[in-house]
Amino acid sequence: MNLCPITYTPCGKNRYSEAGLKLLGTGLKTLKDLEYTAEEQRKEAFNRASKMSIQGVQPKLSALLSIKDEKFIIVDKSGRYILKPQHQFYTQLPENEDLTMRLANEVDLEIPLHGLLWSKDNTLTYFIKRFDRKGQNDKVPVEDFAQLAGLSRDTKYNYSMEMIVKLIDDYCTFPAIEKIKLFKLVIFNYLIGNEDSHLKNFSIITVDNQIRLTPCYDLVNSTIELNEQHEEIALTLKGKKKHLTRTILVNYFGIERCELTEKSIEKVLETISLAIPKWKTLIEISFLSKDMKGKYLDLLNGRLTNLKL
Repeated sequence: MNLCPITYTPCGKNRYSEAGLKLLGTGLKTLKDLEYTAEEQRKEAFNRASKMSIQGVQPKLSALLSIKDEKFIIVDKSGRYILKPQHQFYTQLPENEDLTMRLANEVDLEIPLHGLLWSKDNTLTYFIKRFDRKGQNDKVPVEDFAQLAGLSRDTKYNYSMEMIVKLIDDYCTFPAIEKIKLFKLVIFNYLIGNEDSHLKNFSIITVDNQIRLTPCYDLVNSTIELNEQHEEIALTLKGKKKHLTRTILVNYFGIERCELTEKSIEKVLETISLAIPKWKTLIEISFLSKDMKGKYLDLLNGRLTNLKL
């Protein structure tokens, strides 16, 4: 029996479940495989890079979903989805990112519609719906923290988590609410091994005349993709990028720097603790290989122990 790559639920002999297709579009009855192999997708991403606003280390494509044709169509502009094919060097990044985003959703971090798609070579491609678009052509105002800090893609690591908090205080309409979200995201990233959350992975969005943090994106267990672990966080925290402790993450960052109450801290940590059994189930049934599942679980268990969760 197949597992739906959009919902992680059984779908018989079909590629996708009815529920998964319905998430993409109420009138979608089936979905054709992407018309490109993973290698062809990477070539398309390279060839279209100068025409698209999407950047980053992973190859990315802009796409539209045609309900009528029952397929995703790669476009240069006006796309509503971002596609990420298999990477030529790093193992199972689409499966890794999709799983990690699901884990984030389990602790009530805001996550856009996302999932995995089958390609014509039977590889999986990650998709995520863009939150910076609405209607047919309208763009939603979004700025990443590199822009807010006056830095660039080349200097996106030249910052600290303390300064991230200052940017939230300066720009967000209700900073106290957003700092709770930030604290939860930082704890989450530590637990699941996302040590590459740089300035361009934080953004603000303007909705109904209010400025707040965007939904989460680019959440990946980057640690298990690397042969050696050199850091635990991308931006310094109390001058450190590794050997983080509960005292640094909770007491220093949560209470002292984010100025959260003990009650708010406890609620965040309780939410995460209660989600751990579901996290482990999702890891076990995910599309990662047995080896990568083992690495993911080992890292998670070690980090949980370190934070006393």
